[in-house]
Amino acid sequence: MLSYNVAGLLRSTPGTARRYEVHAATLEIADDLRLAAPIEGEVRLASTGRSILATAELTTALDERCSRCLAPVATPVHVSLQEEALPSIDIDTGLPVDTAAEPDALRLDDHHELDLQESVREAISLAEPIVPLCRPDCRGLCPRCGTDLNDDPDHDHGDMPLDPRLAGLAAWRAPDAGH
Repeated sequence: MLSYNVAGLLRSTPGTARRYEVHAATLEIADDLRLAAPIEGEVRLASTGRSILATAELTTALDERCSRCLAPVATPVHVSLQEEALPSIDIDTGLPVDTAAEPDALRLDDHHELDLQESVREAISLAEPIVPLCRPDCRGLCPRCGTDLNDDPDHDHGDMPLDPRLAGLAAWRAPDAGH
């Protein structure tokens, strides 16, 4: 799915690259964030001589709610990812590599597998829109009764009595900026 054996690529000359198509990949993003469509795209893995450089262009959609009208919406997401993965085992000797110099680096596992799931999960999570909308001109909900204004654009409550707690604000007028 999003895991690749790169033992052969580690032995290759620097600059050697391989491309992998990603089709219908799925993964858990977070408790409150789910995919609405499978992950599609391409991953390119290249040898740098000391590591593997992973570059990915991926698309999917997130299952969300419109922030104005609360309707379900599948928000399209495109992520570009670039990660360097360092070996944890020396490919020639089979001995563990000292990781103290770069403790936070993405590492290949003991079998020279590169797992991009966590990197893709983080990239998709960061690409989530702050304010998802079902459409750019969404009118939202009526603040008085909660009616979806997209379904009933002529919705009106007429002249409802003013809440007495707001009467003081109704009489207040901002100072005229022009004078």
